[in-house]
Amino acid sequence: MDAVIAFYCDVLGMNILRSWGDGVEAGAMLDTGNGVIELFANAEPGRRPGQVDHIALATDKVDECMAACAKEGLKVIMAPQDIVVPCETPYPLHIAFVEGKAGEIIEFFDEK
Repeated sequence: MDAVIAFYCDVLGMNILRSWGDGVEAGAMLDTGNGVIELFANAEPGRRPGQVDHIALATDKVDECMAACAKEGLKVIMAPQDIVVPCETPYPLHIAFVEGKAGEIIEFFDEK
């Protein structure tokens, strides 16, 4: 839990909004700037309920975020690249994916 909080706060620049408990009962809420990530020490690793596949964080520094993640030794799932999501109005993005410290998949994206 401490390593996950340190990654999000020290590497990605988020702030702790609130935290509670100790050991397996610990939890925290981190400010993403436009939302909140909730962390729970007693969450089941690999749990995949529902349709949510990953978290996506908007940033104008995709490449810098990935460099910071690589420096932390995190597994790169997709190196930074430009794509166009083929929705109603084409949606151009600069994106990258990494596996976080808790096994979560993190997307960094920048709207182009």
